[in-house]
Amino acid sequence: MYIKARLLSSALAVSLAAGMGLFFATGARAVEYQPDWQSLSKHEAAPEWFQDAKLGIYFHWGVYTVPAYSSEWYPRNMHFPGHRAYEHHVKTYGHPSKFGYHDFIPMFKAEKFDPEAWADLFQETGARFAGPVAEHHDGFSMWDSDVNPWNVKNMGPKRDITGELAAALRKRGMKLITTFHHAKHLQRYDALLIEEGFDKGAGANRDSHYPLFDTMPPSSDDPKLRMLYGNIPEEAWLPKVWLAKLKEVVDKYQPDMVWFDSWLDRIPESYRKEFCAYYLNEAEKIGKKVVILRKQDDLPINFTVLDHEKSRMSGASERVWMTDDTISKGSWCYTSDLDIKPAADIIHALADTVSKNGVVLLNISPMADGSIPRDQRETLAGIGAWMKTNGEAIYATRPWITFGEGPTKEPAGGFSDNKKFLALKYSEKDIRYTRSKDGKTVYAIRLGAPKPGAEITLNSFTPSHNVKRVSLLATGEAIDWQQSDSGLTLGGPSTTSESAAIVYKIQLGVR
Repeated sequence: MYIKARLLSSALAVSLAAGMGLFFATGARAVEYQPDWQSLSKHEAAPEWFQDAKLGIYFHWGVYTVPAYSSEWYPRNMHFPGHRAYEHHVKTYGHPSKFGYHDFIPMFKAEKFDPEAWADLFQETGARFAGPVAEHHDGFSMWDSDVNPWNVKNMGPKRDITGELAAALRKRGMKLITTFHHAKHLQRYDALLIEEGFDKGAGANRDSHYPLFDTMPPSSDDPKLRMLYGNIPEEAWLPKVWLAKLKEVVDKYQPDMVWFDSWLDRIPESYRKEFCAYYLNEAEKIGKKVVILRKQDDLPINFTVLDHEKSRMSGASERVWMTDDTISKGSWCYTSDLDIKPAADIIHALADTVSKNGVVLLNISPMADGSIPRDQRETLAGIGAWMKTNGEAIYATRPWITFGEGPTKEPAGGFSDNKKFLALKYSEKDIRYTRSKDGKTVYAIRLGAPKPGAEITLNSFTPSHNVKRVSLLATGEAIDWQQSDSGLTLGGPSTTSESAAIVYKIQLGVR
């Protein structure tokens, strides 16, 4: 609560401040979390706003977009002879010992970054939350940092990217997500690996982002370069870099969601507990219901949400989960040869995810100058157009008695099957179900456009479901239907649809 000083005498203001301090000091908050798993387990992992949101957007955007080559792992791979990123770097910029990753920073200007336009685009796409990759593995912070001199306010764009976008999103009633990949930033190399000269190539010790080759910048003795390249003793890096950066973003921007990439298991439990308690307590102070998202088993599931990278669950889950996937078929960051998915593929994946109690975090890939390429904008526009007419079947819905039916099945292998997920193609024979919170409406999302008048039987319905009316959600057109022991038979739409998916709104009566 903020009170304008001109409305209070200084004595009254001091009294009020003391009273507020006593309020928090005496434990008047609903919960005060301690840095232990049992205390943290009191946190509600997936608050209702998150369950209702269904779609968010984030973006891999940073210094690694300047070369616009290979992937967001360019900062690492540019050091390994034989890797295509190394060969490109030597040919284009010179040897990495002469032109290091830090030399790209002045070239990362973000001169076309417009946070208001970005927020409009995300909202028009149908996203309910959005935000940056706050820091990738590379050690460069996308916020105004006092902890890390290598940040967007001090260098490159010389703008607070996270702060500007957070303000624009909140003006539109959207939530803020910040994602952290910096658990991999620390150089973790044993003496044997260094002595052998990383002879296993770019796969050598993947727990560290930068290799420690002699004469190259990641092995520099310069204190400032050592900060960027993670060449710091672990006992100093853990509190002063890993934890300090997280606390700073919480303090400055109050994100609604904090998401962690893999390698979080390499952070000692005591530090993971300390951050979680800090974040949840700071949220309690301002009455904010927040979400912590992680991969694998890096944090206990009872107070966090599990994220599946480039994959989805093969069946419905009682627990809310999330998938993060990218708008492209390749790199997460912008590259000059990026192949962008059509809107239909993302809409189908969204419907499949939501039917199984999931939420989608969609990555986009801006260019180094802060522009979002036309092909990505076209895909986002396609998603937004579909959501405007069919969003009722997505937002604020819950899983039905079954997630769906049809011939197309998702693999069960998670990220290891990400190429199989990418290759999936749905058709009008595939159905995904959601339901309204009150249970009075079921939405049957048909993942393709049938021919006019083409019937379909939904085998998951029985006479006990007491259907009252069926219509097309996008147009309101009434659909002929017949219920029997074999299911609910629906007539097709009267006209051809070019939609990626059509939705039957099935209203139920109470017996």
